[in-house]
This record gives sequence, C-alpha cells and structure tokens, in this order.
Amino acid sequence: MFHTSPAIMRAAHWHAQVEVNYISRGWAHYNMSGHEVTFTEGDLALFWGGLPHWLDDASDDLIYAGGHLPLVHFFRLRLPQGVQARLMQGATLVTQATDGSDPINFARWHLYTRSGDPMKASLAVDELLLRIERIRFSPYSLLPDSRLVADAGGLDHHTSPIVVRICEYIADNFREDIDSVDIAVAADVHPKYAMTVFKKSTGMTLNDYINLMRLSYAQAMLMHDDASVLAIAMESGFGSLSAFNKSFRKVAGMSPSDFRRDVRGRPAVQMAVQAAPDRPYN
Repeated sequence: MFHTSPAIMRAAHWHAQVEVNYISRGWAHYNMSGHEVTFTEGDLALFWGGLPHWLDDASDDLIYAGGHLPLVHFFRLRLPQGVQARLMQGATLVTQATDGSDPINFARWHLYTRSGDPMKASLAVDELLLRIERIRFSPYSLLPDSRLVADAGGLDHHTSPIVVRICEYIADNFREDIDSVDIAVAADVHPKYAMTVFKKSTGMTLNDYINLMRLSYAQAMLMHDDASVLAIAMESGFGSLSAFNKSFRKVAGMSPSDFRRDVRGRPAVQMAVQAAPDRPYN
C-alpha cells in the first residue's frame, strides 16, 4: 500500500502485481503497454503491473494512493465477466464514480498496513478488495477503448480456484528451483492442465510468471539493497548471473547495474505529509 507524492520515472518499470491507483490530488500521466492515459483527481484505476508502465508526467501537487495487489488476491475478486482477462492483456480500468470517503479510506488503509498490527493490515486488504468489487455498480472504462461500460449483472465471475492455488504456491516458492510438476502437485492437478488453465486466465505461461516474480523481487533489491548483482541474482531464484542479466535486460531494456545506477541517481522528492518514507517501485 502507498500514499505519496511520487517521483517522475526516467524509464518504464514493472512488478508482478495488479496496481491500484487512486488520485487524491492533481493528475498523473502514464505510458502503458500500448496506450497512454491521464488520471485526474478522483479517478480510481486498476492495471496489470507485469507489463512495463511509466509515470512520465504529473502535476506538482500530485498525491496518489493505492497498492500492489498480488494475483492471489486479484483472482479472488468478484469482477464482471471478462474484466480480469482484459486487465491481464494490458487494458486499464478507470472509474470516476468515487466519493468523499475514498481519500479518507485510502489514507487509513495505508496507515493500517504500515502499523505493524497484523489485524489492521488484514482489515485494510479486505476493505480494499471490497472497494474494488464495488466498481461494478457504476460505469467504468477499459482503456484504450474510451466507451463507458456498465455491468450487465448476472452471476459474479470467479476465476478457477486452481489458478488461485497456483499463484499461492508460486508466491511462496518462486525463489526456489520449481517447475510445472511442483506447481501441479501443489494445485492437485495434472501439469498440462495447470499450464492450460493458468495461461487462459493470465495470458502467461507458468515459467513467464515465475520469471516475472523473480525479476520483480530483484528489481526491489536493486533499488533498496547494497548487495552485489550476483548475490541479488541468486537470492531472487536465478540459477546464474547470465540468466539474470538476460531476463532483466529483456524486460527493462538495460542491465541490472545500469538500472540500479539510474534509479539511485534520481533526485529526492519531497513526500506528502500523509506518506510513509518508503515509496512503491518508482
């Protein structure tokens, strides 16, 4: 969870979670994968962080709140049919149907998750998930298509519980040497079926997602840890430095060392009063 005045990014970044953004004040412009979008005060947005995205412009008074939602939570959401698949394919969901309670709630959820109290943190996550599910009751857009969408009603769409079990297992074990057989055993299905149902729900192979989790973990270490690139590669679950460098460069367009140098060379940004001292991946 975060509640902050963010830094403008010098390049695109990624993370293995769905990002939730609420604009408390000002505006923010993102370069997404295949489209651009400007969020303005009061907008609530969701997008898949596994595709490169870039906050490249913003108002001087921007304050945004939200969080990075692991897929294990995302696939438990009761969303309208097709929304989860569209987001995983690169669409951005935006709704302007927000109210005066949202800035208060997002600020409280941020404080609760940073409180050190497990009960408060759990309640913050539960309340955030319910807030996201309430999006369906008002028109929303799935960009780059600018048409407003209204929920057609009917039964809630639930992703296969197999996908949830797969996400749970990968989240707990991605730094280990795991493969499709290990994942299938944990999900209690045949490996081929595990691969098929996961690809259908996420658009990714199991190996793609494991790799993305490792890269996301490594990216955070490069930003905040002084360990060597080799140590980060091993800690993140890569079998070799060459494999890590190749995978990182494919997604980031630069080497891990260049990424660390670029991120740590950015000027400091004064944080909003409500913000915690740590910022999300930017």
